[in-house]
Amino acid sequence: MVSVAPQREGTRRRHRSVAVALKRLRNAPTILAALERFDAVATAAWRDDPEVSVPLLRDAIDDVSDQVTALAAIHALAAVPDPVTAPAAMLALLQDWRPHVREHAAWALATAPVEPLALPHLVEMVCRGGFSGTLAQMTLESWAKTAPTEVRLILHGTLAMPRPESQRLRLIDTLGLVPGRQAERILAAIVADPLEGPATTSAAEAALAELGAVNEPPASAVGLTVAQLFLHADIDPELRHAGQGDTGGIATLLVHLGDALLAHEDVRRVLTISRGRADATVPTGLDVPGHHFLPIPLSGPVRHTGNAWPLRVAARRGLAQVLRAAGPVDVIHLRMADVGSWVAAELASTLGIPTVLTMAPDPHALIASRDAAGTLTRAEFGEVDAAEHLVFRVRLLRQLAEQAAHVVVFPRENLERDLRRLLHLDTETSARVTVVPEGIEAAPVDRALAAVAAANVGARPAAELAELDALLEALPAERRTLPLAVTVGRLHPVKGMATLVEVWDAVLRDRCNLLVVGGDLDEPNDDEAAQLARIDTVVERAAGPAQGLLLAGHRPNGTVATWLAAALLGRPGLAAPHGVYVSASLKEEFGIAILEAMAAGLVVVAPRAGGPATYVDDGATGVLADTTDPDRLAAAVGRALDLAASPGADDRAAAARALVRDRFGIDTMAAALAEVYREVAAARRAVP
Repeated sequence: MVSVAPQREGTRRRHRSVAVALKRLRNAPTILAALERFDAVATAAWRDDPEVSVPLLRDAIDDVSDQVTALAAIHALAAVPDPVTAPAAMLALLQDWRPHVREHAAWALATAPVEPLALPHLVEMVCRGGFSGTLAQMTLESWAKTAPTEVRLILHGTLAMPRPESQRLRLIDTLGLVPGRQAERILAAIVADPLEGPATTSAAEAALAELGAVNEPPASAVGLTVAQLFLHADIDPELRHAGQGDTGGIATLLVHLGDALLAHEDVRRVLTISRGRADATVPTGLDVPGHHFLPIPLSGPVRHTGNAWPLRVAARRGLAQVLRAAGPVDVIHLRMADVGSWVAAELASTLGIPTVLTMAPDPHALIASRDAAGTLTRAEFGEVDAAEHLVFRVRLLRQLAEQAAHVVVFPRENLERDLRRLLHLDTETSARVTVVPEGIEAAPVDRALAAVAAANVGARPAAELAELDALLEALPAERRTLPLAVTVGRLHPVKGMATLVEVWDAVLRDRCNLLVVGGDLDEPNDDEAAQLARIDTVVERAAGPAQGLLLAGHRPNGTVATWLAAALLGRPGLAAPHGVYVSASLKEEFGIAILEAMAAGLVVVAPRAGGPATYVDDGATGVLADTTDPDRLAAAVGRALDLAASPGADDRAAAARALVRDRFGIDTMAAALAEVYREVAAARRAVP
């Protein structure tokens, strides 16, 4: 459970520390610093005289000029140990006109004593769904541990009334979180009811099957079994869905990393777990050594990372099913503060499986940069939080780090400073923090370079290259003498694809053609559709090739490698050599696609903030830029085009390729992580 709970050591005293804690929070120099002071307010509220603390907290909640302090006061109010005044105030917050206040009230109540009058409001929030419904469901699950009868009765009574199927499904999922034989009997009755539809029957069956079904698996007897999870991607060995939806660089990484880990004698199995269709089944034969790809069955439309929180219960049940089928697991590697990591950490705690967390300052860096730029203020923080769940993600990441047996971080400029300031980690003194750069598999890039070079002197082009040629043939003759600027990634706002199209159209159209690889062009999700709409306002899709804009959609990783090689070497009569690669991302924690482009020898444009600054030699192998500024992005692409065609380009390309192979190979990354896994597994086995 993710909570903002008071520290309850010592004896509660009656004094006025809430006023002091609120003042310190209001005077915090940054929003991030204020978020770090939430706990202090909650602890003070638990210790203080309720007659003093409750009015102070209610005044803070009503202060619309400082919504950061208001959110802290909501969680503190839930910590007040008063049986009358505080519960009444929390009940009022559940009915507040402000969505962010209602949402945080539902979350805060998870750590408070059960309040019967709040139960109907929480159940209605569950019925409405969304992130608020997920938090309300979490609170009901927490309360069901101490008051199962009260929670079961309200859910059963609500199910007895006519409800849309979507709401009934949420109620059934929640009932499955209530322990006890009575809840099981209700679920069994739903399964047996001939008037129930197939969806609600299946939901009841899943809830019934999960009650009491998870048993702790033993550690592996021979060789390590490593589970790696990314819920928001369709991951397969061939990476057929790369660049579609949320299936970005992390999918490529997990496939290649899983294969590389098996080269180490003590790694026997790698389980790569991702989302699957509702009818997906867990493969058999999982006890044999190798790299196994396991889907978690999830019903309904595909949800991208930001709106997947309501999948919590379904994802947890599906992951439990996968882990049971897989047998002994020695370590689970988590990589971000999302719903998949949330449920995996919950299960790992229950099953006694240690976790390793790759920890990046997200959303910490985003909050800090927007706060510094003045685009995120205390007066609007609550509304932004309701859309982006910033406080919850910060708290979840902290909880994941505290639970993890080992933490892995990416290299970045000012690493120690940023980790201490944003994440409160000290890489110099902590034995459980290891810096591990990401890596790529260079062999596909080498093969692609050789294949394109051969095709350029007369060999028959392979299918991947023929696909690119077909796109290039749509360019008018006068544009076929220009090099390519290539960008690869998800069509997501953070990747900056639409911004890149805008600056290319405004400044760079006469210098290069722009090839955008990524996204589902035929059935886009919400994020993809929004990016495509922005692009269409600049260059309509049908007119794109005539003007030099090529939208290719998502392509397999092998195809992308070939196209990067073609951007470097050119295609006779179709594209000039000396193309460049552009990452217009607002942030890149490390940048798998950037490394792949450098492995091909391309000059790259990359964000100055984050990981790329640790390996891109500005002015030699690439150009670092403030990608949040369109003018600076355009100037950086122009500089990169100049650099790619300038004397010494071949030597610089060779240097980039050597750097990637020497420092950022997937085998190097696998060796570092295998050592971490060995230590974590050994420590677990040493504990009785």
